[in-house]
Amino acid sequence: MLWTLVGALLVAGGLSGVVVWQNTYDLREERVVLRHHGHRLEGVLARPPAGDGPFGLVVFVHGDGPVDATHDTFYRPLWEAFARAGYASLSFSKPGVAGSEGDWLGQSMDDRAEETLAAVAWARGRPGIDGRRIGLWGASQAGWVLPKVAAKDPRIRFVIAVSPAVNWLRQGRYNLLAELHRDGAGKRRVEEAMRRRETTVRLLRRGATYAEYRAAVGAPDGVTPARWRFISANYTSDAVADLRAMRGTPVLLVLAGHDVNVDVTETQAVYREVLPASTLSVQHYPDATHSLVDHATERSSLRLTATAVLAPRKLYAAGFLDRQTRFLREAGASRADAPTSPGR
Repeated sequence: MLWTLVGALLVAGGLSGVVVWQNTYDLREERVVLRHHGHRLEGVLARPPAGDGPFGLVVFVHGDGPVDATHDTFYRPLWEAFARAGYASLSFSKPGVAGSEGDWLGQSMDDRAEETLAAVAWARGRPGIDGRRIGLWGASQAGWVLPKVAAKDPRIRFVIAVSPAVNWLRQGRYNLLAELHRDGAGKRRVEEAMRRRETTVRLLRRGATYAEYRAAVGAPDGVTPARWRFISANYTSDAVADLRAMRGTPVLLVLAGHDVNVDVTETQAVYREVLPASTLSVQHYPDATHSLVDHATERSSLRLTATAVLAPRKLYAAGFLDRQTRFLREAGASRADAPTSPGR
């Protein structure tokens, strides 16, 4: 009995050591603060482990939801990979999350773009940051933010768009049908869900209140009054015009084969039609989900938890980190001789 207990303690001690080691990243993280429109935004500037720079910089733009600066540490493997390419990473918690002031549900996509532009301007004034090598990384809902930022700031060196949507309403319809199909919904359930959706869209188009929405649709399925206002402010979002306005910016488009949130076929078609082939690179991960996590891993809650704790760098699809790092190196080298504008 005694030796069984000792063995269990040794295993536990060994595992705790593995957890600490696997969740320690080769980075220098600094807590930073940005004031934007009277609100305090708290974030993290993650620099390579050594040297004074100047480092290139990747500014992170979150997807939907109450996301903190590290995305519950999900970003750290990316930051570490980018650091190996000589880039720092900058990420702010959304308004109302993890010390940041405000309310992210009160933002339009234009608001989010202005916030990102403020973060880029702040970074250009930081010592140790190369203002000529600042680019953007964003996922999912960031698909409506990244092109706006790059269109307004031609000095943005590159954009990495991971699982981005193009049109809010078409994306929502695709997502609803994909989830119903995944869950094995029958014809009657699908028809009912589509009727509810059509009613919701009609309400949005005539500017209905939350009370009117609830009266017409019934149980709101997680849609709070604040969420209804957020949807009402953003449901007309479409990335095409902003993509056209950023035609000279190198773009890496990352798409997953098991994406039930975004119609990757539509996204790829639009990006290829709108952007010059010389500026667009596309990477496909057939075995990945919307978040670029391995599909088999995400389907098993036990496997997902174990991987997140014991091997977080392996959460992402094979090759995802390395290929993004390679794109960063190429984007930085391809425009290394770009002229420096005042304030850069």
